[in-house]
Amino acid sequence: MTRTAPLILVIDDDRAIARTLAAELAAAGYDVVTAADGREGLQYFRDRAPDLVLTDLAMPVADGFEVVAGVRRIDQTPVVVLSVRGGDRDKIQALDLGADDYVTKPFSVPELLARVRAQLRRHGGGPPVLEFPGLTIDRERRLVTEGSREVRLTPTEFAILEVLALSAGRPVSIGQIVGRVWKGAPATTPDTVRVHVGTLRKKLEPDPSNPRYIVTEPWVGYRFVAEPVS
Repeated sequence: MTRTAPLILVIDDDRAIARTLAAELAAAGYDVVTAADGREGLQYFRDRAPDLVLTDLAMPVADGFEVVAGVRRIDQTPVVVLSVRGGDRDKIQALDLGADDYVTKPFSVPELLARVRAQLRRHGGGPPVLEFPGLTIDRERRLVTEGSREVRLTPTEFAILEVLALSAGRPVSIGQIVGRVWKGAPATTPDTVRVHVGTLRKKLEPDPSNPRYIVTEPWVGYRFVAEPVS
């Protein structure tokens, strides 16, 4: 099953707060996964590839500053910090590390949801049309054109292509693909991903044995190697 609703990762060592946030976000139509500390949160981030991260600052094992820095070492997924620390020093440090927003506890749920919506709009997953030499991916029309031919893909194949093309030039792990395309479903194995990538290559690549677009990244996953048209 491919992801239809944005997935939000909530990282907070206060179980009651995490449960409340998860319930409110789910009621607002989001998929939610929770983690109890920064280390667990970063592991979930790598495995599940959420669309947005909500993180506390003061946590055991790894704090919110480490979460922000860890996410930024991987990609530009929006991060909203939630903290009782309202001082400028903590806000500035979090924002300098790459946080997108900072909300001081206690906060109103409607305000938090508005900030979540704003960040998801701002980080809307890239442009509606992705263009590469010889290849166009129209995300709104779900139309892929390679050269002069239309490439007909299944929804899952299109979702995989979209994930890889949006990260053009960067390696994408098997876990990240499972997280974004299958919502991290436990029944999804690396072999499932490999089979779908294999069929995607056969349809997309002019010469699947010498791929122009999707190459294997040993021990990691795949990399979309075509450079976007500027």
